[in-house]
Amino acid sequence: MEVEVLSTPKPNWLELPREITMNIFQRLCTLEIVTSASVVCPLWWDICKDPLIWRTIDMVTGITTDMFTDPSQSKSYFEYLSRLEKICRYAVNRSCGHLKDIYIKKFGTFDFLIRIAKSASHLRSIRLEKCYEIPTAEIYEVVKIQPFLEELDIFHCYDYAQTTHLFEFIGQSCPLLKSLKFSPTMEEVDNKSDDGAFAIANTMPMLRHLTILNNGLTNNGLLAILDGCPLLESLDIRGCVHVDLDGSLNERCKQIKELRFPSDSIDHNFINDDLVLDFKMKMHELKRRFLV
Repeated sequence: MEVEVLSTPKPNWLELPREITMNIFQRLCTLEIVTSASVVCPLWWDICKDPLIWRTIDMVTGITTDMFTDPSQSKSYFEYLSRLEKICRYAVNRSCGHLKDIYIKKFGTFDFLIRIAKSASHLRSIRLEKCYEIPTAEIYEVVKIQPFLEELDIFHCYDYAQTTHLFEFIGQSCPLLKSLKFSPTMEEVDNKSDDGAFAIANTMPMLRHLTILNNGLTNNGLLAILDGCPLLESLDIRGCVHVDLDGSLNERCKQIKELRFPSDSIDHNFINDDLVLDFKMKMHELKRRFLV
């Protein structure tokens, strides 16, 4: 006996209600919206004109430089990063001041982030991942004009070694900060120092999530953070080798719902490989320019 299989008709995506299409678009990364969704048809192009589509600009998801493995590709490498920056600027302009969250990976030059911050006065979240060309001074200028910032993630950017004053300035400028994630390009664990921890404890009482990797803080610094940040729910102190979670300090840390220990593994290989590749690309590009 043959069983008849009823096929379910495929939905006509162009006939979806506008609000559903917008909801779907808001789940895409920015690269997908700009290079794919917005050019499918006039209807989708019109939907993409809505500033609410651009409240979150995600230039981390879908961004890869894996295709560039040889220094001889330096020109194409930097052209790719330049194109990413142009796409990001385009998306920021489309937001018409409604931008809330911005996530950037690998690109961004001097003054780039400041221009974004000035065009969106109510940023909620900023994430910078391996943005080697954005200097520390620019972070100071950005947080100074973003008092509503709640989340700041600085992941392996260059020239962010002097963290004490940076943390203090962030805390004083962003009183609503709930999440701080900081991972330096180079390890800072050679010397013990609780100055950065004290700055966090004294200026960030609303903090709920803290990641501070490869830092020189000791038990005293960690105790100060626990006392100064009573709302803390998650804490990641991987690589903070001067912290000893024994005895009473271990009991204090039980109040933290999610705790990553100093001895927990950090994958350094992909970080170092990526940094070395970026350095080789720059050297090859400079050499190419001088020889032209």
